[in-house]
Amino acid sequence: MEKLMYMMMIEKSKSYNKVTKKIIIEHVENIRRLDDEGKLEICGVFKGFPGMAGMYILKTESREEAEELCKMEPLVVGGYATYKLVTLQIADRENNYLL
Repeated sequence: MEKLMYMMMIEKSKSYNKVTKKIIIEHVENIRRLDDEGKLEICGVFKGFPGMAGMYILKTESREEAEELCKMEPLVVGGYATYKLVTLQIADRENNYLL
């Protein structure tokens, strides 16, 4: 059976440098909520990649659910960032690394 996760690539918009502490707190609260709900595999900040803020890897039942979560990200809602959603097919021991 195909195992999928969804990677949200968060890209800085022109107004990213105007992010407030309030928005950052909302962003972190969103991360905590996703983690508490079991929908977050991992997240992080990109270092040394201008224009990229970071990424989430989401564990959802569908791409549509992942898309809805992306649209709720406070950085996106506030216009400070945009996102690209990429489907990630998981390769692991269980599926012999897709061999």
